Amino acid sequence: MIPTWLHILAIITLLLGAASAVLIAFDVSRDPQHMTIMNFVWPISGLYAGPIAVWAYWKWGRLASHSRAHAAMEAGKPMPSKAKTPHYATVGKGAAHCGAGCTLGDICAEWLAFFVPAVAVWLGWQSLFSEKMFAVWILDFVLAFGFGIVFQYFAIKPMNDDMSVGQGILAALKADTLSLTAWQVGMYGFMALAHFWIFASLLGASLEVNSVEFWFMMQIAMICGFLTAYPVNVWLIDKGIKEAM
Repeated sequence: MIPTWLHILAIITLLLGAASAVLIAFDVSRDPQHMTIMNFVWPISGLYAGPIAVWAYWKWGRLASHSRAHAAMEAGKPMPSKAKTPHYATVGKGAAHCGAGCTLGDICAEWLAFFVPAVAVWLGWQSLFSEKMFAVWILDFVLAFGFGIVFQYFAIKPMNDDMSVGQGILAALKADTLSLTAWQVGMYGFMALAHFWIFASLLGASLEVNSVEFWFMMQIAMICGFLTAYPVNVWLIDKGIKEAM
């Protein structure tokens, strides 16, 4: 049985996540990011990181607004986001950028499999997997990978006008495949722990997509994904494979 305190905590964290996303989106609408795709990355990050994402956005995200970047360029100075963002925060932005695509893909995949269970059957549920979750993970990865590469493409292509679409896609694949995979590994690991141990073993309950507890666990899983993707982004950015943001 799911305890009342956990149910209430889940509601509070989801409301905090939603409020954080709305707050960031409102501020971004007033002063958009210089890199357009970050207008989507920051609010999506708010969904799972909540007040942490708001704090990071106010501290480092606003440095990359178009108004500040444009003013610096007109004055012949480096953009504030380049000059005032420490390396560890730059890496964090890179991981969050990857994570935004993963988050969007995972949300779409989980609800698609919930409303159309046949999708999970097509991916091996009841034939290859007794647990529906494993089949849905395949869909999670496919959609997360697709959204992630699109997000990365729109980070790379605007900065390289002479790059063809094909070259842009290839660059996005090189930049984000390892990061995406690392993120999903962290997310899968925690969701498996939540599904099989916390809920099934300790609480004797089922973790269902249409419950606030599931999405609370997913918020934590996304933070775990950030942590597993972070060291990969350190390597990718330091090697020049991925653009620093």
